[in-house]
Formats: sequence, structure tokens, C-alpha cells
Amino acid sequence: MSQLETQGTVAHFTDANFDAEVLGSDLPVLVDFWAAWCGPCKAIAPMVEALAGEYAGRVQVGKLNVDENPATAARFAIKGIPSLLLFREGEVAGQLVGVRTKADLRVLIETAL
Repeated sequence: MSQLETQGTVAHFTDANFDAEVLGSDLPVLVDFWAAWCGPCKAIAPMVEALAGEYAGRVQVGKLNVDENPATAARFAIKGIPSLLLFREGEVAGQLVGVRTKADLRVLIETAL
């Protein structure tokens, strides 16, 4: 188990730990690409946090600040935020862009389980 895989908490991914913590994860990983100035990002944050608790032990949930970690954002061609990418076995398995409902996020996660 990695240092970031804690019960129901939202991990904080960076350019430095992304490959190990996301691409190398044994679990599917939902990554919320966001920025501090982004209103829609703030609007979905409570849903992302709730899903981290609901899927604890089955899916790792984390956030990556695109302003502080531009290399990873560029690597995955993040053009708009919030962008939620679901990774499974080191590959992008699904993506949602913009404010979505909690049900939409659940559907995205369920596709990887």
C-alpha cells in the first residue's frame, strides 16, 4: 500500500509522485485536475471528497493542482478544468470535463471496477 492510500482521504498528486502513485497503483485512480482560482473546481470538491470515502479501499481518489504541476497537466492534454480522469492499470480509462453530478462521477468510477 502506498503512502497516499489512506482510508477515504483525498490524495494530493504532483508531477513528482504521479507516475508512482497513479500510473503504478494497483487500484483504479480518479484524479481531479483543478486550480485554486477555479470556481467550478471548488463546486465539485465536496463530491470528490465524498466519493473518496464511499470507494475507500476500492478506488484511490486524488487531486492535482494544474498550476503547481503543469508537466502532468500538459502530459494528459488538460485544456479545461475541472477535468476528472480515471486511470486503470496505468492507462486513462475515462474522463469527464466540467461540473458534473455525483451520479456522473459514480458512473465513471464504476466503469473501472
